[in-house]
Amino acid sequence: MLTRQIERVRRARLLDELVVATSQDASDDPIAELCGALGVHCFRGSLDDVLDRFHSAARLYSPKHIVRLTGDCPLADPELIGRIVEFYLAGAYDYASNTITPSFPDGLDVEVFRMACLVQAWEEAKLPSHREHVTPFLYENPRRFRLGSFRCATDLSSLRWTVDEPADFDLVTRIYEALYPERPEFSTADILAYLDAHPEMKSLNKHIARNEGLEKSQQDDLALFQKSQA
Repeated sequence: MLTRQIERVRRARLLDELVVATSQDASDDPIAELCGALGVHCFRGSLDDVLDRFHSAARLYSPKHIVRLTGDCPLADPELIGRIVEFYLAGAYDYASNTITPSFPDGLDVEVFRMACLVQAWEEAKLPSHREHVTPFLYENPRRFRLGSFRCATDLSSLRWTVDEPADFDLVTRIYEALYPERPEFSTADILAYLDAHPEMKSLNKHIARNEGLEKSQQDDLALFQKSQA
């Protein structure tokens, strides 16, 4: 699944370097081995403090700007990545994404931000949700950071193309089996056309809520606050 995502991301415009940031845990050894086989840079850091892992990976390359993609999105859209990078640069934003107000399918998420802002988040973020999910410290502080929200002309946010649960994997597998053999570089438009022709596919994972992982971390934030007040 990661191989297919890397294959798609490599077609994106305006990316100078691609790095897979995984953990030092032995369970992630296969990811490091895959990156070696594919010729992709791999950084290994903290298992739980993902913000620290991400910051540590980024500083090795001294970038001015960073594009963040999560590794559970094998339908990543290279054309969309380029469009959001252009939007971010044209607006001189500190942080821009298509997730502030979701309008794209879950699984096409793209975040772009300045390295200087990532450093500030790494130095100051304390909440569990901020350490685990990397960017909430940025987009939850609109008075501090200039935010850009990239939206789709048609609201497609009800569609779920990320892979967290078996039902997600089933849907993505069927999409790949239908489209990849004839056109490996199939587009988002191709996926939408396939789903329109097979509407039953859309209900395979419709019961799964968006951002369940973030919500769990926010519950940990609340527990930490309550403990500090006890």
